[in-house]
Amino acid sequence: MAVKRVCKYGEDILRKKLPPCVYGEIKKDLPSILRDMWDTCEAVRGQGLAANQIGLPLRLAVIAVPAPDKKSAVKLVIINPEIVESGGRMMEEEGCLSLPGLFARVPRSEAVRVRALNEKGAEVEIAARGLAAKALQHEIDHLDGKLFIDRLSGIAKIKAKSEIKSRRAKWEQTDEAAGKFYRPDDE
Repeated sequence: MAVKRVCKYGEDILRKKLPPCVYGEIKKDLPSILRDMWDTCEAVRGQGLAANQIGLPLRLAVIAVPAPDKKSAVKLVIINPEIVESGGRMMEEEGCLSLPGLFARVPRSEAVRVRALNEKGAEVEIAARGLAAKALQHEIDHLDGKLFIDRLSGIAKIKAKSEIKSRRAKWEQTDEAAGKFYRPDDE
């Protein structure tokens, strides 16, 4: 359908914990919303996108996880997701479409089990490890009003805040819906 503008760090909607969706109330509009989310995610080369990142106060997200063949992706839609089990620890680099060009090593659970509704309103349980687990946690954090920088330790958080300050003016000029993308090479 359409590429939407991605909300950037500092916008209120990114800090709101979103209430559960009533599937019946969003069912009619869901195909259009999901097309816009997938189009936006693809246009900005993202792995996932939460609805609040495009200004929608809905507790839903999309995630594209590389398939085992590494040539395609498994596309997940999660509505009202909750982590019901987690285990292990990993510390890997992470970025975010709402903080473009900013990356940091973020502590996450290595494995998670998530309960959610899919795009058809059916309850699903997703068991994930590694990259898929990281993506699920990242998007669920968005729906809870958290950003990956909130999970950083003191020194890493100070460094991230400094980088945010230097990039913020550039972020304010981006509007993915208008074809104005963030390009770190332009800094």
